[in-house]
Amino acid sequence: MLQTFTRSFVGLFCIGFLATTLLGGEIPGTKPLTIEGPLDKVMVSGIDKFCLRELAVSVERRKSKWHRDYSSHEAYDKSVTVNRERLRTIIGAVDPRVKSADIELITTLTNDSVVGSIGTTKIHAVRWQVMKGMTAEGLLFQPENVVARAVALPDADDEFGDLGPESYMLEWGTRLAANGVQVLSPVIINRDTKLSGSPYVAYTNQPQREFIYRMAFEMGRHIIGYEVQKVLAAVDIFEQANKRENKDLPIGVAGIGEGGLIAFYSAAIDTRIDAVIVSGYFQPRENLWKEPIYRNVWALLREFGDADIASLVAPRFLAIEDCEVEEVEGPANIAGRRGGSAPGAIRNPSKEDVAAEYGRAKVHFEKLKAADNIVLHHAGRQNVYVSSKLNAAGKKFIAELIGKEPSAQPLPDYSIAATHAAGRQERQFNEMVDFTQDLLRLSSKVRDKKWAKLNSASKETWEKTAQEYRDMVYNEMIGRLPKPTIPPNVRTRQVMDEPEFRAWEVVIDVYPDVIAQGILLFPKDLKPNEKRPVVVCQHGLEGVPMDTITRTGNGFRYYKAFAAELAKQGFITYAPQNPYRGRDEFRTLQRKSNPLKRSLFSYIIPQHERTLEWLSTLPNVDPKRIAFYGLSYGGKTAVRVPPMVKQYCLSICSADFNEWIVKNTTNEHRHSYIFTGEYEIFEWNMGHMANYAELSKLMTPRPFMVERGHDDGVAPDEWVAWEYSKVRRHYVKLGLGDKTEIEFFNGPHSINGVGTYAFLKKHLNWK
Repeated sequence: MLQTFTRSFVGLFCIGFLATTLLGGEIPGTKPLTIEGPLDKVMVSGIDKFCLRELAVSVERRKSKWHRDYSSHEAYDKSVTVNRERLRTIIGAVDPRVKSADIELITTLTNDSVVGSIGTTKIHAVRWQVMKGMTAEGLLFQPENVVARAVALPDADDEFGDLGPESYMLEWGTRLAANGVQVLSPVIINRDTKLSGSPYVAYTNQPQREFIYRMAFEMGRHIIGYEVQKVLAAVDIFEQANKRENKDLPIGVAGIGEGGLIAFYSAAIDTRIDAVIVSGYFQPRENLWKEPIYRNVWALLREFGDADIASLVAPRFLAIEDCEVEEVEGPANIAGRRGGSAPGAIRNPSKEDVAAEYGRAKVHFEKLKAADNIVLHHAGRQNVYVSSKLNAAGKKFIAELIGKEPSAQPLPDYSIAATHAAGRQERQFNEMVDFTQDLLRLSSKVRDKKWAKLNSASKETWEKTAQEYRDMVYNEMIGRLPKPTIPPNVRTRQVMDEPEFRAWEVVIDVYPDVIAQGILLFPKDLKPNEKRPVVVCQHGLEGVPMDTITRTGNGFRYYKAFAAELAKQGFITYAPQNPYRGRDEFRTLQRKSNPLKRSLFSYIIPQHERTLEWLSTLPNVDPKRIAFYGLSYGGKTAVRVPPMVKQYCLSICSADFNEWIVKNTTNEHRHSYIFTGEYEIFEWNMGHMANYAELSKLMTPRPFMVERGHDDGVAPDEWVAWEYSKVRRHYVKLGLGDKTEIEFFNGPHSINGVGTYAFLKKHLNWK
């Protein structure tokens, strides 16, 4: 691609033009830039169009991830094992469960475990161990004569989430038990906001599911995975009971709404489950980004739509109940609480959409000669959880478990005491929080072990082994797009003519509808054929390139016009637009990208690569001396883009470097992002992959610097110093101690421009 740029400029670009061009003209070798309106909006809307197209074609593309063998049930199960394990990984259901757990009856000095009964069926308050530090808690429906076993999950609405006396789970649970099915019904985390926060920091308007999601996502875990583990722990108990009783009783799972999601995923990853009924959760999933963020799953749609997840259940029994569930709209505005919850809604899908996805799923059952093992029932409001009569889906599910036509007789009156229900939700919520915080505390040990294979004996051995880790971070945490193949189609127009420099807006095509854009500053004292270093000056959150140039406006307090100041000192500077602008407009880009195993930086890296390719063709640019200097979100860019883009010869991270994993996961500190509106900030499994020290080490042997103001509210000095000390030690051990620095200054979240300017001059060999 570099040759494409070079051919465009041979014989066309000269310093004489730069000295005499009029305001509004383009750089020779480029086309006139004629786009009207704010270019930052053009960029964000273009990436949005690209994302939506990619989501639309994901249905067809994900076929390449599957190599199904339909020759026999055994061959099929073996052929999808790798897909099953990938699903388990991306929902974070990866921690070992407690062995030899059993159902524990909750009895106190004042209350028995029995909270109700119907005929000979007893309803107990119970818990069971799941993982170290995490239990499941709920109800056990224990019939007198057990002929099958099942887990039944409620939806996550706050009215019924505690499985109290008004819970609609009672109708379904007692119906199953009346047919001889032993039922465990765990509480799942609801959508209330009461517990979403910390007394040490603040409480928020986030649903409790989102509050767990945020911290868990950073650690490679998920509230979905946690609750799937609770189901699978119950399956462990059922399996042990079968062995103990020398029986082979079928095991089923049922769920509605959010519980339907958990039941569906549980059956997909665990073949011990013989039958599943999914109520109110089955449809095309390409609009996942519109749903609540606690349903966001990294890389999901690269491989799994609902039909594909159903194919992991095949050839076992799957009943899909298309029914109405409680619709959800968010976020809520709550007086006295912090805002910032992610937008997201749950809408009941159309019958046509459900039927279309069902059709895609049924193909796999048919190819396995198990077409009767998948059924679809349009139940409307009369789902198995609320209907006084057993509908077709419910009948087939129970019949699959008990081996005969189920009893459909009306249930007698029953009642249940609220005993043990109080506090159940809070206990389960706190256990998930504590479990995730334990993962945070141990995460550095996991990272140390992961990075221990790097050979730090010398600069040469480091460089030989570092690429594997660079690829790991890029592919698994950032998400890599294919190399651009469309022509760059560079367009420019002059926008400034100052005493010391001139400036041009630049637009470069990267992918269809995706542009790279920025402002290029050329000092006026450039001599013909003189090669100078370039400093790429990156703005922060909600910024634009002009913020780094002008001395007027609100941006100057942060950026101190550093792109212009460096141009006055003789550097060629370039201020790129990054797409983190427009609040929800850019944050939903992350939502649209995550299910495709992509992030904002999946677009930013190719934008920078293509920009550097073009800059390298300019006669006055020394392509070996292009440095990066970014503030705030630009500082985030400094530890994510230059480490991946080797043409950057130097990187400076200003007003962002800190103990990033703690900042994104802790519930005990006011600097944590789990309390703020930056719902896009969380990166899948970063806690177990790379902190800022590891990302910065990937710059080696290139120079790296941190600029830090004591009054910067991003993080405390101690976090910054702690994390940077690892970088400093690494460089020193490799004999490169002169190539890394940190400057603390007495100031706020801003460019200081003292030590960093000296660092640039030193390592770019500039006067």
